[in-house]
Amino acid sequence: MIEHQEIPFHKYQLKQEKTQRLFLTEQELLSIENLNLNEKPLMEMHRDMFVFSAYTGGLRVSDILQLTWKDFDGLNINFTIRKTHQQLSIRLPEKSQLILNKYLKYKQKINDFIFPMLKISPANKDARELDNAISKATAYTNKNLKIIAFMSDIEKPISFHISRHTFATRALRKGISIDKVSKLMGHAAIKETQVYAKIVNEELDRAMEVFNN
Repeated sequence: MIEHQEIPFHKYQLKQEKTQRLFLTEQELLSIENLNLNEKPLMEMHRDMFVFSAYTGGLRVSDILQLTWKDFDGLNINFTIRKTHQQLSIRLPEKSQLILNKYLKYKQKINDFIFPMLKISPANKDARELDNAISKATAYTNKNLKIIAFMSDIEKPISFHISRHTFATRALRKGISIDKVSKLMGHAAIKETQVYAKIVNEELDRAMEVFNN
């Protein structure tokens, strides 16, 4: 048996690095929204999914990919979060409703995916096949988002998850209380949302530095 003091790793402590949460400014988000992608329908869909998330609770790409028309009641989307299995209902702002209206042309059945990206039937319950389809669709979406960012003159390394950070910071700046933002994002604990509140507070602190000039 090895004595505790002889174990070479017992004094080693893992360092927790601060995770940098990138987000888009209002102008950057607007640049992506206004980008003309009419001749690139798949890229346009990836853009629309990203913008939809930025306005709709910062939905994760895995949840957006699985949204079906039966989840939309005309005002709210009602679904179960894939990561936490928590049920959530979100009222769609006008921007999000306009995006959904674009995809009504693809609707044939109420169980169809709103954003027809997954190469799998909505009725398919095989977890492995679903995970594989989501993984492929996510990778393709993130690849196109980098191109979209370049076309929009945005130098930040864009991925779909940035839409989630963008929603959180925008919501807090617009005065939505932290507990409501936490619920809209499906956070298990409010401490997850406090990270974004800290970002917004740091921006306010920097803004106040103008009085030092």
